Amino acid sequence: MNHSGRALLSVAVITAVGLALTPPVQAQQPPGRGGGCDPDAQLARMTDAEKVGQMVMASTGADADDLPTENARRAVQELKIGSILTHEPATPDRAARYANQMQRWARDTRLGLPLLISGDFEFGTTHNVRLGTTPLPNAMGLGAARDRDLAREAAVITAAEARAMGFHWNYAPVADVNTNPANPIIGVRSFGERTALVADLVEAQVRAYRRAGTIATPKHFPGHGDTEFDSHLQLPTVTYDRATLNAVHLPPFRRAVEAGADSIMTAHVVVQAVDPELPATLSPKVLTGLLRQEMGFDGLIVTDAMDMDAIAKNWGTREATVMAINAGADVVMATGDYATHAEAVDALADALRDGSLSEERVDASVRRVLALKCKYRVADQRYVDPKTAEKVSGNRHFQRRALDMGVAATTLVRNNGEILPYDPDSGDRTLVAGAVQTQVLADEIAAVADGPVDAWQSATTDPTDAEIAAAVRRAASADRILVATFSSGKLPPGQAKLVDALRATGKPVAAIAIGLPYDLTSYPDVQAYIATYGTTARTQRIDLTMHKAAARVVFGEQPGGRLPVTIKGLYPYGHGLRY
Repeated sequence: MNHSGRALLSVAVITAVGLALTPPVQAQQPPGRGGGCDPDAQLARMTDAEKVGQMVMASTGADADDLPTENARRAVQELKIGSILTHEPATPDRAARYANQMQRWARDTRLGLPLLISGDFEFGTTHNVRLGTTPLPNAMGLGAARDRDLAREAAVITAAEARAMGFHWNYAPVADVNTNPANPIIGVRSFGERTALVADLVEAQVRAYRRAGTIATPKHFPGHGDTEFDSHLQLPTVTYDRATLNAVHLPPFRRAVEAGADSIMTAHVVVQAVDPELPATLSPKVLTGLLRQEMGFDGLIVTDAMDMDAIAKNWGTREATVMAINAGADVVMATGDYATHAEAVDALADALRDGSLSEERVDASVRRVLALKCKYRVADQRYVDPKTAEKVSGNRHFQRRALDMGVAATTLVRNNGEILPYDPDSGDRTLVAGAVQTQVLADEIAAVADGPVDAWQSATTDPTDAEIAAAVRRAASADRILVATFSSGKLPPGQAKLVDALRATGKPVAAIAIGLPYDLTSYPDVQAYIATYGTTARTQRIDLTMHKAAARVVFGEQPGGRLPVTIKGLYPYGHGLRY
């Protein structure tokens, strides 16, 4: 990228950050302690009920107008919750109004402590606020782009939009090293399979978030990248030895700690090399022994969601809540309904009352929560302007830079016979076929192509033989074919059959892996292949920027990506073609 492009970005980002914060925090300076904000003085005034409330994060709900519900009010005012995880507000102005109402309710409590409002913004605020925000590449796309500056820019754009909407705390970056291609939950959420790449980009984003006034949360400690199971559904175990843990999975977290990360999220994963019995979230050996004592982290430890099956089905959320705090966690993420939030608060209150949770342990965690609120001046920036949230989020500068990042991430893996690029002025008819998000991709292809574009999609992610036959019939009138494949682990066999059947028509075929880049192993004879890393495994969230970038690369824009992982038996880490 040329220097004028970077200058334009810097002006746009700093302007947006300034608009987002009242009073502004300079983008170039780390957040400082707010004037007169004293965690020890606040702690001394607190009752036991107020203390345990600060240790629970609730996922509060919304009504049809995206406003907080009565149960959300009760969570803040009756349970004395200290932080919330966003629901999924439709637009930036609605997110801002929601945050403001929650902060008003918090202001009206006895102590008037502000809330920490958090979100999962791994690929920008679009991750949770779907409309009017800026979709950014997933972490693996940034890994493919191989550019620390782009990783920093992605973080600062995310921070600017998040702060404008009233969010202080982001559960990113993902610090997991995705060494297992079959990993069903991390995948494109990781920067890649190489420790050095992941560590470099994690450090860059942690520093960028801090300077932009947003709490970064590297996750999932001590590493979720080598798992074969989704911890939302069952409890994964990793069996590598301590040397592998130290050499491969811990360095990104070490770099994050050195970069000043204020928060780290736990993994619901049993790491046998440290504790063969308990998942990291519940393990004193992992959280206190490894993270606190060995690695010297004194920031805030937050658990992953405690209603995930890895925890809930094995220990129950009530018992696990107390176990996590005793292990060394400071904040328990209580997703679910009001009853779940109340259960978490009650569990901690009962444990403090009967002595199974010590006052010293509770005070240490509450002090960290209060210190973070002081450091990031949450009380000084309690409210945001919904109109400013709309103006900052998704602005044209951010959208332009996101698309540049997307093209830099898009990886041309194969181009036998120079199938690509297509001529946008040819007037040829293009068929876009696939099992996921086909119409969305086709719309972006149509925005670039001069000729007609048709879309065909199967009913499920595993096309039947009858569906494949229908796709082949549709291909009869096409001059060229794009096939979008998607996997969250092993590619469903019907998708591979679809690619092969369309290739057998004799028409020029290019495949686009819109999720994991490993799909090519299931249809190794396709002539052209592009990886975009654009769709997450479990939720299949659409990253519109990566579809736009793919369309531009297909029609001649220079792809910038290099594989951040190995496609076993076919292409090595670092491979990437140019036109």
